Amino acid sequence: MVFRAQSPFCSRTTSQPGDAIKPSIYRIGLTLAALLLFTPLTWANDKTASLADLVARIKSIGLKGEGYPAAVAAQKELSSQGPEALLPLLDAMEGASPLAMNWLAGAFDTIADRSLRAGAVSQESGAGIPAVAFEKVLLDRTRSATPRLLAFEWLVKVDPAAQDRLIPGMLDDPSADFRRLAVARLIAAADASKDDAERLDFWKKGLSGATDEDQVKVLVDHLKAAGVTVDLARHFGYLLEWNLIGPFDNSGREGFAKTYPPEASRDLAVPLQGREGEVKWEPFTSTDKMCEVNLIPIFKNYRDSLAYAVTNYKAAKAGPAQVRLTTPNAWKVWVNGKLVFARDEYHRGSMFDQYVIPVTFQEGNNEILLKICQNEQTEDWAQKWFFKVRITDSSGKAILPAE
Repeated sequence: MVFRAQSPFCSRTTSQPGDAIKPSIYRIGLTLAALLLFTPLTWANDKTASLADLVARIKSIGLKGEGYPAAVAAQKELSSQGPEALLPLLDAMEGASPLAMNWLAGAFDTIADRSLRAGAVSQESGAGIPAVAFEKVLLDRTRSATPRLLAFEWLVKVDPAAQDRLIPGMLDDPSADFRRLAVARLIAAADASKDDAERLDFWKKGLSGATDEDQVKVLVDHLKAAGVTVDLARHFGYLLEWNLIGPFDNSGREGFAKTYPPEASRDLAVPLQGREGEVKWEPFTSTDKMCEVNLIPIFKNYRDSLAYAVTNYKAAKAGPAQVRLTTPNAWKVWVNGKLVFARDEYHRGSMFDQYVIPVTFQEGNNEILLKICQNEQTEDWAQKWFFKVRITDSSGKAILPAE
């Protein structure tokens, strides 16, 4: 799953990828503060450690708490540093795990807040908030999103004009958060404009950078009212063409763990034994306006059942990408025969980009196989058996298949 830090400048109304595991920098900061108060610190008096040593201790903390006491003490010591530690901390966030990133961000915020309240603002001397250096950090698109967002957050506290100066040029930024800010400005500009042609231009320009569902909906609604048709499937990068087979037995929810023939090989011409007799792969193209593949009308007797869907995604070049899946059902995903993620959970809701799965595609055809399981529940809200999949880069922008 992907962690994407969220800026307090960005007010997202839709759920974001990795919500189940995504910590808020500020919530984590409060948690760390509590830990610092109540945790015995055997390392707390180590005043001789260098900043690099302290950072290394935080970066070495494991997901199961390995190195935790040392990291807590290091975070406390880091938080006591002066403003000269701000830039090194931003640098240290590169390559850090999401957990370490939040610990480092907590220390960064503490230092920045103390520096700001002290009123020591200097762009050159190294004292206070280093505005010029922060601007360089946020404009460096090769850096990861979190340090850039933190630099931006604190830059605008000492240089409010930075928003108007910088955000309009970030419509194509690799950070979804910066793009969101740029899109929001265009939507606001269109709302304020009295000129139809100017509003249309703002909406079209905004859509070119929009990837958040709520912003896209606003822009598409305006464009539709203006007579402009938008291909949402293409804009988001949804995969519409699949081959489907099923139903297979999922009684007692045991089918999730079973290995049915489609998981072993996929000859689309060969019939297989399904739950109620012989079944075969059938092509299916979604025409749903939300790009969903609804399995209920296809497989009728759907309770206690599971089905498979397979497609080929032709990548223009080899490299990293993300499979973004939405489904309320239990599921597994394989890419080129390798299981890349699974979740045995039913009807806990569905949302845009519900699951974000990092993958690496090879150049040319890449097989994507899904296993979508429905359970025995009879409640009205549990009568959902669907999925939708889109392919994106790490910021959520569609990566369209090669022609």
